[in-house]
Amino acid sequence: MVKKASQRTKQAATKAGKATIRFAQAVGRVALAAIKGVLAAGGGVILLIMLLCLILVAAIAASPFGIFFAGGGSQDGVPVSVAVAQVNYSYNETLEELQTAESYDDVVMEGTGADWVDVLAVFAVKVAGSNATDATDVVTLDENRIDRLEAVFWDMNTVAHEVETIDHPESSEGADDGYTERILKITITGKTAEEMAAEYGFTDQQLEMLQELLEEREMLADLIGSLMSVTADAKEVLLNLPEDLSPEREAVIRAACSLAGKVNYFWGGKSLVLGWDSRWGRLTEVTAAGNSTTGTYRPYGLDCSGFVDWVFYNATDGEYIIGHGGGAMAQHGYCTSITWAEAQIGDLVFYPEDTHVGIVCGWDESGNILIVHCAFSANNVVITGQEGFTTIGRPVFYGGA
Repeated sequence: MVKKASQRTKQAATKAGKATIRFAQAVGRVALAAIKGVLAAGGGVILLIMLLCLILVAAIAASPFGIFFAGGGSQDGVPVSVAVAQVNYSYNETLEELQTAESYDDVVMEGTGADWVDVLAVFAVKVAGSNATDATDVVTLDENRIDRLEAVFWDMNTVAHEVETIDHPESSEGADDGYTERILKITITGKTAEEMAAEYGFTDQQLEMLQELLEEREMLADLIGSLMSVTADAKEVLLNLPEDLSPEREAVIRAACSLAGKVNYFWGGKSLVLGWDSRWGRLTEVTAAGNSTTGTYRPYGLDCSGFVDWVFYNATDGEYIIGHGGGAMAQHGYCTSITWAEAQIGDLVFYPEDTHVGIVCGWDESGNILIVHCAFSANNVVITGQEGFTTIGRPVFYGGA
């Protein structure tokens, strides 16, 4: 039993970094004599193993490696993917204000922002790896910690801008076709983890922690694109799914809830990718016509119909695209009209003239319908009430079920 517990502890510690492994080994050496003593006294092995495991878990949680467990059960915190989306929302607001403050003939974006993996690693070490009085764990990403994450993000990303004016003279005398062209140039400069370590004055111990975290880049990237952890409201929806819900409908809602709070709204944003789309959050020009954001640069994400397409595509392992390449109107066309009284989880709901689409995901304690959708107003995938949705349809995908 002791041997198996030790193996499991070592496997878990490996994922948390070399420093934690060394701690586990030290605990094991110290515990060996204690185990022999307890055995000689006639028992207590299981209790001792549990105690050592708790000590190890506490050590991981109190270190920068606690970021690997963020959002994994705390009611007060959110998953890393949601925290990243919230910071990206602030980033998006800053860029949007720059691009819409005045009228420009063109917007040019140059430079590259900091790698989010670097941002997470620096944040974890700065917050949990510090010996300062305000040091804290990074297991729970609450409002305060997200504010600190955003502060690190802005320390690592600089946004500068200038307006270039180009005078175009008249094509000929008296033609009166001269004009002045105004071009907004935005330059984004991102810093590396190493540059920030120097700027923050990390100690040798913090530098070692940072290096060990950066050696787990793939794991940190998985946190940013995690679909396994969900927000509190999405968790509530999933916990209240009816036991007799069909597998098809359940798969649709689980896919929809996996993106709640994690993906920015992006006009014309589509994705037929199984799982997390690596383009999400990446600064991209809005090229689809017909929206106030057209021609501006925003973190890439999904629009309302793009979200619904992604949901059904992932719920079927890539076998079904509900809109068959179209938008909300096309998705409505592949539904059978029903009444609100007939609504079931997984049915689609629409704004007037199919200007927006969402998915029925349940009912609240008062019996009011709940809808999950990618909303422009929230710049995210959210769970709301019926506000604005006027019609409902049953996708033919369910075969009348």
